[in-house]
Amino acid sequence: MAEIVVVFDFDRTIIDGDSDSWVVTEMGLSDLFHQLRSTLPWNSLMDRMMKELHSQGKTAEDITECLKRTLLHPRIAATIKSAYELGCDLKILSDANQFFIEKILEHHGLLGCFSKIYTNPSFVDGGRLRILPYHDSTLSPHGCSLCPSNLCKGLVLDLIYASAPEGERQNFIYLGDGRGDYCPSLKLQDSDYVMPRKNYPLWDRIFSDPALVKAEVHEWSNGEELEKILLHLINTISTEQSISGSNSSSQSNSSDCKLHMSVS
Repeated sequence: MAEIVVVFDFDRTIIDGDSDSWVVTEMGLSDLFHQLRSTLPWNSLMDRMMKELHSQGKTAEDITECLKRTLLHPRIAATIKSAYELGCDLKILSDANQFFIEKILEHHGLLGCFSKIYTNPSFVDGGRLRILPYHDSTLSPHGCSLCPSNLCKGLVLDLIYASAPEGERQNFIYLGDGRGDYCPSLKLQDSDYVMPRKNYPLWDRIFSDPALVKAEVHEWSNGEELEKILLHLINTISTEQSISGSNSSSQSNSSDCKLHMSVS
């Protein structure tokens, strides 16, 4: 049977807000952040914010406690667990960072539901949290005009497609909200599904020219809608796979029967 792969964006998709902005605001960095906003790429700016926190004596544990207070809709948490229990392969593709994502998911008991997290790497170095780009544009620019220099989600989705076991067909469901989710949405096939958050940048881009997107589009606005639509799509794909598998089995049995008859 084909595998169902569900790829989630993180900020404003799994959690209701933006994890970077949450930490900046909650830890008193808003003024410095806005002073430097025009001078650094976002990813480098967040690394600079972590340097400032370290200089103030704030630890990785302090940042973790801040992240635990981020808002995650209970129906989205329940949906992630349901999709995992149904046997879907769940992944995250996000322009946040590894530390923020893992700490939030761990707090909500969801980290083990995901087979892979594709995001900007981060690590604690001498007590300071470092945040680095997924793609190092100084060494190997990804060349995509739709994506920020530090992460092309479309290239990552290509890698996910290519990692499928040979001969195994996969159905993808992609959930996202931002401009960076448009590039991977264009990579999806006509057997796939994309779930843009209504009235967010991805939704705007898709509906400005729907013909450019091959995947079937299902919009959502909140946790209840995400739950209803995602579980419905998973059920629909599973049902279609079962019917297809039954038909293939019937055809195989029929062929076997004809073969036996011809031999006798």
